[in-house]
Amino acid sequence: MDRRPLVVFGMLGTKLDNIKHNRWNRWRPTVGLCQQPDLLVDRLELLYEVSHTPQGLTERICTDIARVSPETEVVLHPLRIRDAWDFGDVYGMLHTFASSREFRTEDEDYLVHITTGTHVMQICFFLLTESRHFPARLIQTAPRGRASTGVEGTYSVIDLDLSRYDQIAMRFRAEHRDGVSFLKSGIDTRNRAFNEQIDLVEQVAILSEAPVLLMGPTGAGKSRLARRIYELKARRHQLEGPFVEVNCATLRGDAAMSTLFGHTRGAFTGAVKARPGLLRTADTGLLFLDEIGELGTDEQAMLLRALEEKRFLPVGADIEVESKFQLIAGTNRDLGDDVRNGRFREDLLARINLWTFTLPGLRQRLEDLEPNLDYEIEEFARASGHRVTFNKEARAAYLHFARAPQALWSANFRDLNASVTRMATLAPGGRITKDVVAAELERLAATWGHASKAGVDLLDGLLTAAELEAIDEFDRLQLAAVVRVCRASQSLSDAGRQLFQASRKKKKKPNDADRLRKFLLRFGLRWDDVQR
Repeated sequence: MDRRPLVVFGMLGTKLDNIKHNRWNRWRPTVGLCQQPDLLVDRLELLYEVSHTPQGLTERICTDIARVSPETEVVLHPLRIRDAWDFGDVYGMLHTFASSREFRTEDEDYLVHITTGTHVMQICFFLLTESRHFPARLIQTAPRGRASTGVEGTYSVIDLDLSRYDQIAMRFRAEHRDGVSFLKSGIDTRNRAFNEQIDLVEQVAILSEAPVLLMGPTGAGKSRLARRIYELKARRHQLEGPFVEVNCATLRGDAAMSTLFGHTRGAFTGAVKARPGLLRTADTGLLFLDEIGELGTDEQAMLLRALEEKRFLPVGADIEVESKFQLIAGTNRDLGDDVRNGRFREDLLARINLWTFTLPGLRQRLEDLEPNLDYEIEEFARASGHRVTFNKEARAAYLHFARAPQALWSANFRDLNASVTRMATLAPGGRITKDVVAAELERLAATWGHASKAGVDLLDGLLTAAELEAIDEFDRLQLAAVVRVCRASQSLSDAGRQLFQASRKKKKKPNDADRLRKFLLRFGLRWDDVQR
Protein backbone atom coordinates (compact mmCIF):
# COMPACT_ATOMS: atom_id res chain seq x y z
CA MET A 1 0.00 0.00 0.00
CA ASP A 2 1.40 3.43 -0.97
CA ARG A 3 2.38 5.77 1.83
CA ARG A 4 0.50 9.06 1.99
CA PRO A 5 2.63 12.23 2.03
CA LEU A 6 3.39 13.54 5.52
CA VAL A 7 3.04 17.28 6.17
CA VAL A 8 4.33 18.86 9.38
CA PHE A 9 3.41 22.33 10.68
CA GLY A 10 5.81 23.95 13.12
CA MET A 11 7.22 27.21 14.48
CA LEU A 12 10.86 28.09 13.95
CA GLY A 13 12.65 28.19 17.29
CA THR A 14 14.58 31.43 17.77
CA LYS A 15 16.70 29.86 20.56
CA LEU A 16 16.77 26.08 20.21
CA ASP A 17 17.10 26.22 16.42
CA ASN A 18 19.50 29.19 16.44
CA ILE A 19 22.85 27.42 16.88
CA LYS A 20 25.68 28.75 14.69
CA HIS A 21 28.89 27.20 15.99
CA ASN A 22 29.42 23.44 16.11
CA ARG A 23 25.78 23.07 15.13
CA TRP A 24 26.16 19.53 13.71
CA ASN A 25 27.13 18.26 17.13
CA ARG A 26 24.13 19.77 18.93
CA TRP A 27 20.43 18.98 18.88
CA ARG A 28 18.18 21.37 16.97
CA PRO A 29 14.43 20.53 17.10
CA THR A 30 13.44 21.55 13.58
CA VAL A 31 16.46 19.99 11.87
CA GLY A 32 16.28 16.93 14.15
CA LEU A 33 12.68 16.40 13.12
CA CYS A 34 13.83 15.84 9.56
CA GLN A 35 16.73 13.57 10.62
CA GLN A 36 14.54 10.79 12.07
CA PRO A 37 15.32 7.54 10.20
CA ASP A 38 11.75 6.21 10.45
CA LEU A 39 9.90 9.49 9.85
CA LEU A 40 9.99 10.92 6.35
CA VAL A 41 8.67 14.49 6.24
CA ASP A 42 7.52 15.27 2.73
CA ARG A 43 6.65 18.89 3.40
CA LEU A 44 7.52 21.14 6.33
CA GLU A 45 5.26 24.17 6.70
CA LEU A 46 7.57 26.34 8.80
CA LEU A 47 6.13 29.45 10.47
CA TYR A 48 8.41 32.18 11.80
CA GLU A 49 7.89 35.54 13.47
CA VAL A 50 9.49 38.23 11.30
CA SER A 51 10.56 40.80 13.88
CA HIS A 52 12.10 38.34 16.39
CA THR A 53 13.82 35.85 14.09
CA PRO A 54 17.64 36.32 13.98
CA GLN A 55 19.02 37.33 10.61
CA GLY A 56 20.03 34.40 8.44
CA LEU A 57 18.33 31.76 10.63
CA THR A 58 15.63 30.78 8.10
CA GLU A 59 18.20 30.40 5.28
CA ARG A 60 20.52 28.32 7.48
CA ILE A 61 17.70 25.99 8.64
CA CYS A 62 16.44 25.49 5.06
CA THR A 63 19.99 24.69 3.87
CA ASP A 64 20.61 22.21 6.70
CA ILE A 65 17.27 20.43 6.17
CA ALA A 66 18.05 20.10 2.45
CA ARG A 67 21.36 18.48 3.46
CA VAL A 68 19.93 15.91 5.90
CA SER A 69 16.62 15.26 4.13
CA PRO A 70 16.63 16.20 0.43
CA GLU A 71 13.11 14.75 0.07
CA THR A 72 11.67 17.39 2.41
CA GLU A 73 10.16 20.51 0.86
CA VAL A 74 10.32 23.50 3.23
CA VAL A 75 7.61 26.15 2.86
CA LEU A 76 8.24 29.32 4.87
CA HIS A 77 5.39 31.38 6.33
CA PRO A 78 6.43 34.80 7.70
CA LEU A 79 4.11 36.06 10.48
CA ARG A 80 3.85 39.35 12.29
CA ILE A 81 2.80 39.05 15.94
CA ARG A 82 2.61 42.07 18.21
CA ASP A 83 3.34 40.04 21.36
CA ALA A 84 4.39 36.38 21.20
CA TRP A 85 3.35 35.98 24.86
CA ASP A 86 -0.18 37.36 24.39
CA PHE A 87 -2.76 34.59 24.08
CA GLY A 88 -5.17 36.75 22.09
CA ASP A 89 -2.58 37.80 19.51
CA VAL A 90 -1.03 34.36 19.07
CA TYR A 91 -4.29 32.39 19.03
CA GLY A 92 -5.85 34.84 16.56
CA MET A 93 -2.87 34.65 14.24
CA LEU A 94 -2.68 30.84 14.28
CA HIS A 95 -6.47 30.54 13.97
CA THR A 96 -6.41 32.75 10.88
CA PHE A 97 -3.55 30.73 9.43
CA ALA A 98 -5.31 27.39 10.00
CA SER A 99 -8.65 28.69 8.70
CA SER A 100 -7.05 29.85 5.46
CA ARG A 101 -5.43 26.48 4.74
CA GLU A 102 -6.92 23.83 2.52
CA PHE A 103 -6.35 20.48 4.22
CA ARG A 104 -6.58 17.38 2.01
CA THR A 105 -7.08 14.80 4.74
CA GLU A 106 -7.89 12.04 2.26
CA ASP A 107 -4.58 12.50 0.48
CA GLU A 108 -2.15 13.69 3.18
CA ASP A 109 -1.30 13.00 6.83
CA TYR A 110 -0.66 15.98 9.12
CA LEU A 111 1.41 16.55 12.25
CA VAL A 112 1.84 19.71 14.37
CA HIS A 113 5.28 20.17 15.95
CA ILE A 114 4.90 21.72 19.43
CA THR A 115 8.51 21.71 20.69
CA THR A 116 9.54 25.18 19.50
CA GLY A 117 8.10 28.65 19.94
CA THR A 118 6.96 30.33 23.16
CA HIS A 119 4.87 28.37 25.64
CA VAL A 120 1.89 30.45 24.54
CA MET A 121 2.43 29.37 20.93
CA GLN A 122 2.68 25.73 21.98
CA ILE A 123 -0.56 25.97 23.97
CA CYS A 124 -2.38 27.66 21.07
CA PHE A 125 -1.11 25.00 18.65
CA PHE A 126 -2.43 22.38 21.08
CA LEU A 127 -5.87 24.03 21.36
CA LEU A 128 -6.25 24.47 17.60
CA THR A 129 -5.26 20.86 17.00
CA GLU A 130 -7.63 19.61 19.69
CA SER A 131 -10.47 21.61 18.11
CA ARG A 132 -9.55 20.15 14.69
CA HIS A 133 -8.69 23.49 13.12
CA PHE A 134 -5.50 21.58 12.34
CA PRO A 135 -6.80 18.08 11.42
CA ALA A 136 -3.59 16.60 12.76
CA ARG A 137 -1.81 14.73 15.50
CA LEU A 138 0.83 16.36 17.68
CA ILE A 139 4.53 15.53 17.47
CA GLN A 140 7.04 16.42 20.14
CA THR A 141 10.82 16.11 19.81
CA ALA A 142 13.51 15.98 22.50
CA PRO A 143 17.30 15.54 22.76
CA ARG A 144 18.75 12.17 23.63
CA GLY A 145 20.54 11.54 26.93
CA ARG A 146 24.04 12.94 27.52
CA ALA A 147 25.64 9.55 26.99
CA SER A 148 24.23 9.31 23.46
CA THR A 149 26.09 10.65 20.43
CA GLY A 150 22.97 11.07 18.24
CA VAL A 151 22.08 14.71 17.59
CA GLU A 152 18.80 13.99 15.81
CA GLY A 153 17.04 13.43 19.15
CA THR A 154 13.84 11.45 19.66
CA TYR A 155 10.19 12.06 18.85
CA SER A 156 6.75 10.98 20.05
CA VAL A 157 3.39 11.35 18.34
CA ILE A 158 0.29 12.26 20.37
CA ASP A 159 -3.22 11.58 19.08
CA LEU A 160 -5.74 13.97 20.68
CA ASP A 161 -8.77 11.85 19.79
CA LEU A 162 -9.62 10.96 23.40
CA SER A 163 -12.47 8.73 22.25
CA ARG A 164 -9.74 6.20 21.41
CA TYR A 165 -8.62 6.12 25.01
CA ASP A 166 -11.53 4.50 26.82
CA GLN A 167 -9.79 4.55 30.19
CA ILE A 168 -9.11 8.29 30.00
CA ALA A 169 -12.62 9.04 28.77
CA MET A 170 -14.12 6.94 31.58
CA ARG A 171 -12.03 8.84 34.11
CA PHE A 172 -13.26 12.21 32.86
CA ARG A 173 -16.86 11.00 33.01
CA ALA A 174 -16.34 9.64 36.52
CA GLU A 175 -14.84 12.94 37.70
CA HIS A 176 -17.82 14.79 36.23
CA ARG A 177 -20.27 12.48 38.02
CA ASP A 178 -18.35 12.87 41.28
CA GLY A 179 -18.43 16.65 40.95
CA VAL A 180 -22.18 16.72 40.29
CA SER A 181 -22.86 14.32 43.17
CA PHE A 182 -20.69 16.49 45.45
CA LEU A 183 -22.70 19.60 44.57
CA LYS A 184 -25.90 17.70 45.43
CA SER A 185 -24.40 16.55 48.75
CA GLY A 186 -24.58 12.98 47.47
CA ILE A 187 -28.38 13.10 47.23
CA ASP A 188 -29.69 10.98 44.36
CA THR A 189 -32.11 13.61 43.10
CA ARG A 190 -34.70 12.62 40.49
CA ASN A 191 -36.03 15.95 39.21
CA ARG A 192 -34.78 16.15 35.62
CA ALA A 193 -34.69 19.95 35.35
CA PHE A 194 -32.81 20.26 38.64
CA ASN A 195 -30.28 17.58 37.66
CA GLU A 196 -29.63 19.26 34.30
CA GLN A 197 -29.11 22.57 36.08
CA ILE A 198 -26.60 21.07 38.53
CA ASP A 199 -24.71 19.55 35.57
CA LEU A 200 -24.31 23.08 34.22
CA VAL A 201 -23.37 24.49 37.64
CA GLU A 202 -20.57 21.89 37.87
CA GLN A 203 -19.14 22.96 34.52
CA VAL A 204 -19.31 26.65 35.40
CA ALA A 205 -17.78 26.08 38.84
CA ILE A 206 -14.75 24.37 37.33
CA LEU A 207 -14.23 26.52 34.25
CA SER A 208 -15.22 30.04 35.33
CA GLU A 209 -14.12 32.57 37.93
CA ALA A 210 -16.94 34.98 37.04
CA PRO A 211 -19.70 35.89 39.51
CA VAL A 212 -22.59 33.46 39.93
CA LEU A 213 -26.14 34.52 40.81
CA LEU A 214 -28.32 31.98 42.66
CA MET A 215 -32.02 32.80 42.68
CA GLY A 216 -34.92 31.03 44.32
CA PRO A 217 -37.23 31.14 47.34
CA THR A 218 -36.03 31.08 50.94
CA GLY A 219 -34.92 27.61 51.98
CA ALA A 220 -34.34 26.35 48.42
CA GLY A 221 -30.67 25.58 49.18
CA LYS A 222 -28.77 28.60 47.84
CA SER A 223 -26.39 28.80 50.81
CA ARG A 224 -25.64 25.08 50.75
CA LEU A 225 -24.97 25.10 47.00
CA ALA A 226 -22.66 28.13 47.34
CA ARG A 227 -20.59 26.35 49.99
CA ARG A 228 -20.47 23.19 47.86
CA ILE A 229 -19.22 25.19 44.86
CA TYR A 230 -16.46 26.60 47.05
CA GLU A 231 -15.49 23.16 48.36
CA LEU A 232 -15.45 21.72 44.83
CA LYS A 233 -13.13 24.49 43.59
CA ALA A 234 -10.93 24.21 46.69
CA ARG A 235 -10.54 20.45 46.11
CA ARG A 236 -9.24 21.27 42.64
CA HIS A 237 -6.85 23.91 44.05
CA GLN A 238 -8.69 26.69 42.21
CA LEU A 239 -9.19 28.68 45.41
CA GLU A 240 -6.79 29.19 48.31
CA GLY A 241 -8.70 31.60 50.54
CA PRO A 242 -11.70 30.99 52.82
CA PHE A 243 -15.42 30.74 52.23
CA VAL A 244 -17.00 33.93 53.58
CA GLU A 245 -20.78 34.20 53.89
CA VAL A 246 -23.03 37.06 54.93
CA ASN A 247 -26.76 37.68 54.71
CA CYS A 248 -27.08 41.21 53.40
CA ALA A 249 -30.49 41.59 55.07
CA THR A 250 -28.62 41.77 58.38
CA LEU A 251 -26.52 44.76 57.26
CA ARG A 252 -27.94 48.15 58.07
CA GLY A 253 -26.70 51.74 57.87
CA ASP A 254 -23.03 52.61 58.40
CA ALA A 255 -22.33 49.13 59.74
CA ALA A 256 -22.94 47.70 56.26
CA MET A 257 -20.00 49.59 54.74
CA SER A 258 -17.72 48.68 57.63
CA THR A 259 -18.72 45.00 57.61
CA LEU A 260 -18.18 44.59 53.88
CA PHE A 261 -15.25 46.90 53.13
CA GLY A 262 -13.61 47.32 56.53
CA HIS A 263 -12.54 50.50 58.33
CA THR A 264 -9.48 52.15 59.79
CA ARG A 265 -8.92 52.84 63.44
CA GLY A 266 -10.82 55.97 64.48
CA ALA A 267 -12.88 56.07 61.27
CA PHE A 268 -16.00 56.66 63.37
CA THR A 269 -17.08 56.64 66.99
CA GLY A 270 -16.42 53.20 68.42
CA ALA A 271 -13.82 52.20 65.80
CA VAL A 272 -11.11 51.50 68.40
CA LYS A 273 -9.19 49.23 66.02
CA ALA A 274 -9.00 48.60 62.30
CA ARG A 275 -11.23 46.00 60.70
CA PRO A 276 -10.35 44.25 57.40
CA GLY A 277 -13.95 43.69 56.21
CA LEU A 278 -15.46 40.63 54.56
CA LEU A 279 -14.27 41.42 51.03
CA ARG A 280 -10.67 41.51 52.13
CA THR A 281 -11.13 38.43 54.32
CA ALA A 282 -12.33 36.56 51.22
CA ASP A 283 -9.13 37.35 49.28
CA THR A 284 -8.23 34.38 46.99
CA GLY A 285 -11.38 32.67 48.25
CA LEU A 286 -15.13 32.89 47.70
CA LEU A 287 -17.57 35.50 49.00
CA PHE A 288 -21.26 34.52 49.24
CA LEU A 289 -23.56 37.53 49.57
CA ASP A 290 -26.99 36.11 50.32
CA GLU A 291 -29.99 38.40 49.77
CA ILE A 292 -27.83 40.79 47.76
CA GLY A 293 -30.94 42.74 46.82
CA GLU A 294 -31.04 44.09 50.38
CA LEU A 295 -27.81 46.06 49.94
CA GLY A 296 -28.05 49.84 49.85
CA THR A 297 -27.14 51.73 46.69
CA ASP A 298 -23.85 53.01 48.17
CA GLU A 299 -22.74 49.48 49.04
CA GLN A 300 -23.80 48.32 45.57
CA ALA A 301 -21.57 50.97 43.95
CA MET A 302 -18.57 49.99 46.10
CA LEU A 303 -19.16 46.31 45.38
CA LEU A 304 -19.29 46.92 41.64
CA ARG A 305 -15.90 48.65 41.69
CA ALA A 306 -14.42 45.89 43.84
CA LEU A 307 -15.62 43.30 41.32
CA GLU A 308 -14.31 45.15 38.29
CA GLU A 309 -11.00 46.46 39.64
CA LYS A 310 -10.35 44.14 42.61
CA ARG A 311 -9.73 47.29 44.68
CA PHE A 312 -11.80 49.32 47.13
CA LEU A 313 -11.46 51.95 49.83
CA PRO A 314 -12.15 50.95 53.47
CA VAL A 315 -14.17 53.41 55.56
CA GLY A 316 -11.88 56.22 56.76
CA ALA A 317 -8.93 55.09 54.62
CA ASP A 318 -6.90 57.15 52.14
CA ILE A 319 -5.26 54.18 50.43
CA GLU A 320 -7.13 51.48 48.54
CA VAL A 321 -6.70 47.79 49.34
CA GLU A 322 -6.83 44.79 47.02
CA SER A 323 -8.84 41.58 47.20
CA LYS A 324 -9.20 38.96 44.49
CA PHE A 325 -12.25 36.93 45.37
CA GLN A 326 -14.94 35.10 43.47
CA LEU A 327 -18.50 36.23 44.16
CA ILE A 328 -21.64 34.16 44.49
CA ALA A 329 -24.75 36.23 45.10
CA GLY A 330 -28.08 34.90 46.32
CA THR A 331 -31.56 36.43 46.22
CA ASN A 332 -35.24 35.52 46.45
CA ARG A 333 -36.24 38.76 44.75
CA ASP A 334 -36.63 39.71 41.10
CA LEU A 335 -33.61 41.97 40.69
CA GLY A 336 -34.86 43.03 37.26
CA ASP A 337 -37.94 44.54 38.91
CA ASP A 338 -35.70 46.14 41.54
CA VAL A 339 -33.68 47.77 38.74
CA ARG A 340 -36.84 49.15 37.14
CA ASN A 341 -37.99 50.45 40.52
CA GLY A 342 -34.63 52.06 41.26
CA ARG A 343 -33.74 49.74 44.16
CA PHE A 344 -30.87 47.94 42.47
CA ARG A 345 -28.11 49.19 40.19
CA GLU A 346 -28.47 48.07 36.58
CA ASP A 347 -24.69 47.96 36.04
CA LEU A 348 -24.18 45.73 39.09
CA LEU A 349 -26.91 43.34 37.93
CA ALA A 350 -25.25 43.16 34.51
CA ARG A 351 -21.95 42.33 36.22
CA ILE A 352 -23.31 39.49 38.40
CA ASN A 353 -25.83 38.13 35.88
CA LEU A 354 -23.39 36.21 33.67
CA TRP A 355 -24.19 32.84 35.27
CA THR A 356 -27.68 32.77 36.81
CA PHE A 357 -29.32 29.66 38.26
CA THR A 358 -32.82 29.57 39.74
CA LEU A 359 -33.25 26.89 42.41
CA PRO A 360 -36.79 25.51 42.58
CA GLY A 361 -38.69 25.17 45.85
CA LEU A 362 -39.55 21.82 47.39
CA ARG A 363 -43.11 21.92 45.99
CA GLN A 364 -41.58 22.05 42.50
CA ARG A 365 -39.40 19.01 43.21
CA LEU A 366 -41.81 16.58 44.84
CA GLU A 367 -40.04 13.60 43.25
CA ASP A 368 -36.97 14.61 45.28
CA LEU A 369 -38.79 14.47 48.60
CA GLU A 370 -37.86 10.85 49.32
CA PRO A 371 -34.10 11.08 48.65
CA ASN A 372 -33.95 14.33 50.63
CA LEU A 373 -35.83 12.66 53.48
CA ASP A 374 -33.17 9.93 53.56
CA TYR A 375 -30.44 12.58 53.47
CA GLU A 376 -31.91 14.45 56.45
CA ILE A 377 -32.14 11.21 58.44
CA GLU A 378 -28.46 10.49 57.72
CA GLU A 379 -27.47 14.05 58.62
CA PHE A 380 -29.31 13.76 61.96
CA ALA A 381 -27.47 10.52 62.72
CA ARG A 382 -24.13 12.08 61.81
CA ALA A 383 -24.73 15.18 63.93
CA SER A 384 -26.24 13.45 66.97
CA GLY A 385 -24.44 10.13 66.89
CA HIS A 386 -27.78 8.28 67.10
CA ARG A 387 -29.03 6.09 64.26
CA VAL A 388 -32.73 6.60 63.53
CA THR A 389 -34.93 4.60 61.13
CA PHE A 390 -38.52 4.77 59.84
CA ASN A 391 -41.26 2.27 60.41
CA LYS A 392 -42.40 1.20 56.91
CA GLU A 393 -46.02 2.31 57.39
CA ALA A 394 -44.89 5.52 59.08
CA ARG A 395 -42.59 6.38 56.17
CA ALA A 396 -45.36 5.77 53.64
CA ALA A 397 -47.79 7.95 55.61
CA TYR A 398 -45.27 10.79 55.88
CA LEU A 399 -44.43 10.75 52.16
CA HIS A 400 -48.11 10.61 51.22
CA PHE A 401 -48.82 13.73 53.26
CA ALA A 402 -45.61 15.45 52.10
CA ARG A 403 -46.68 15.18 48.45
CA ALA A 404 -50.29 16.21 49.04
CA PRO A 405 -51.57 19.64 47.93
CA GLN A 406 -52.11 20.77 51.55
CA ALA A 407 -48.39 20.36 52.27
CA LEU A 408 -47.22 23.91 51.58
CA TRP A 409 -43.51 23.49 52.47
CA SER A 410 -43.48 27.27 52.73
CA ALA A 411 -39.90 27.29 54.05
CA ASN A 412 -38.90 24.57 51.57
CA PHE A 413 -35.99 22.38 52.69
CA ARG A 414 -35.75 24.19 56.03
CA ASP A 415 -39.26 22.93 56.79
CA LEU A 416 -38.19 19.38 55.88
CA ASN A 417 -35.04 19.59 57.98
CA ALA A 418 -36.96 20.84 61.02
CA SER A 419 -39.63 18.18 60.55
CA VAL A 420 -37.12 15.31 60.40
CA THR A 421 -35.21 16.69 63.38
CA ARG A 422 -38.39 16.74 65.48
CA MET A 423 -39.40 13.19 64.50
CA ALA A 424 -35.90 11.78 64.96
CA THR A 425 -35.53 13.42 68.38
CA LEU A 426 -38.87 12.05 69.63
CA ALA A 427 -38.51 8.58 68.03
CA PRO A 428 -38.76 5.90 70.77
CA GLY A 429 -35.74 3.62 70.62
CA GLY A 430 -34.53 5.30 67.44
CA ARG A 431 -37.60 4.15 65.45
CA ILE A 432 -39.96 6.68 63.87
CA THR A 433 -43.43 5.16 64.26
CA LYS A 434 -46.86 6.00 62.87
CA ASP A 435 -47.72 7.78 66.14
CA VAL A 436 -44.63 10.00 65.82
CA VAL A 437 -45.51 10.75 62.19
CA ALA A 438 -49.16 11.45 63.04
CA ALA A 439 -48.13 14.01 65.67
CA GLU A 440 -45.70 15.64 63.25
CA LEU A 441 -48.27 15.84 60.45
CA GLU A 442 -50.71 17.48 62.84
CA ARG A 443 -48.06 20.02 63.78
CA LEU A 444 -47.23 20.78 60.12
CA ALA A 445 -50.89 21.05 59.16
CA ALA A 446 -51.54 23.45 62.03
CA THR A 447 -48.49 25.55 61.14
CA TRP A 448 -49.38 25.77 57.47
CA GLY A 449 -53.07 26.26 58.24
CA HIS A 450 -52.15 29.20 60.46
CA ALA A 451 -49.96 30.56 57.70
CA SER A 452 -52.79 30.21 55.19
CA LYS A 453 -55.24 32.08 57.45
CA ALA A 454 -52.67 34.72 58.22
CA GLY A 455 -52.11 35.00 54.50
CA VAL A 456 -55.53 36.58 54.11
CA ASP A 457 -53.93 39.70 55.59
CA LEU A 458 -51.96 39.95 52.34
CA LEU A 459 -55.14 41.11 50.65
CA ASP A 460 -55.54 44.15 52.89
CA GLY A 461 -53.15 46.18 50.79
CA LEU A 462 -54.59 44.96 47.49
CA LEU A 463 -58.36 45.27 47.93
CA THR A 464 -60.55 47.70 49.81
CA ALA A 465 -62.65 46.58 52.75
CA ALA A 466 -65.76 46.77 50.58
CA GLU A 467 -64.16 44.64 47.87
CA LEU A 468 -63.05 42.04 50.42
CA GLU A 469 -66.55 41.99 51.95
CA ALA A 470 -68.00 41.19 48.54
CA ILE A 471 -65.78 38.11 48.08
CA ASP A 472 -66.72 34.71 49.52
CA GLU A 473 -64.41 33.40 52.25
CA PHE A 474 -63.54 30.45 49.97
CA ASP A 475 -62.34 32.86 47.27
CA ARG A 476 -60.50 35.01 49.81
CA LEU A 477 -58.52 32.02 51.07
CA GLN A 478 -57.75 30.90 47.52
CA LEU A 479 -56.70 34.38 46.41
CA ALA A 480 -54.50 34.83 49.50
CA ALA A 481 -52.72 31.53 48.72
CA VAL A 482 -52.16 32.66 45.11
CA VAL A 483 -50.78 36.02 46.23
CA ARG A 484 -48.39 34.28 48.62
CA VAL A 485 -47.04 32.08 45.81
CA CYS A 486 -46.75 35.08 43.47
CA ARG A 487 -44.71 37.08 45.94
CA ALA A 488 -42.34 34.17 46.47
CA SER A 489 -41.86 33.68 42.71
CA GLN A 490 -39.52 35.37 40.26
CA SER A 491 -42.05 35.87 37.47
CA LEU A 492 -45.66 35.36 36.42
CA SER A 493 -44.68 32.20 34.51
CA ASP A 494 -42.76 30.82 37.50
CA ALA A 495 -45.77 31.34 39.78
CA GLY A 496 -48.10 29.80 37.19
CA ARG A 497 -45.96 26.69 36.85
CA GLN A 498 -46.03 26.18 40.61
CA LEU A 499 -49.78 26.77 40.97
CA PHE A 500 -50.81 24.60 38.01
CA GLN A 501 -48.10 21.94 38.13
CA ALA A 502 -50.61 19.05 38.27
CA SER A 503 -53.09 20.14 35.60
CA ARG A 504 -50.41 21.49 33.24
CA LYS A 505 -49.17 17.94 32.64
CA LYS A 506 -52.46 17.11 30.93
CA LYS A 507 -52.13 19.95 28.42
CA LYS A 508 -50.06 19.77 25.23
CA LYS A 509 -49.36 23.51 25.31
CA PRO A 510 -49.80 24.78 28.88
CA ASN A 511 -50.03 28.54 29.28
CA ASP A 512 -49.60 28.91 33.02
CA ALA A 513 -48.92 32.66 32.90
CA ASP A 514 -52.15 33.33 30.98
CA ARG A 515 -54.22 31.20 33.37
CA LEU A 516 -52.80 33.03 36.39
CA ARG A 517 -53.27 36.42 34.73
CA LYS A 518 -56.97 35.67 34.10
CA PHE A 519 -57.44 34.45 37.69
CA LEU A 520 -56.04 37.70 39.08
CA LEU A 521 -58.17 39.76 36.71
CA ARG A 522 -61.29 38.17 38.23
CA PHE A 523 -60.51 40.29 41.28
CA GLY A 524 -59.31 43.32 39.35
CA LEU A 525 -55.64 42.59 40.06
CA ARG A 526 -52.51 42.52 37.88
CA TRP A 527 -49.08 40.98 38.45
CA ASP A 528 -47.53 44.36 39.31
CA ASP A 529 -50.27 44.99 41.89
CA VAL A 530 -49.54 41.68 43.61
CA GLN A 531 -45.78 42.29 43.61
CA ARG A 532 -46.19 45.68 45.26
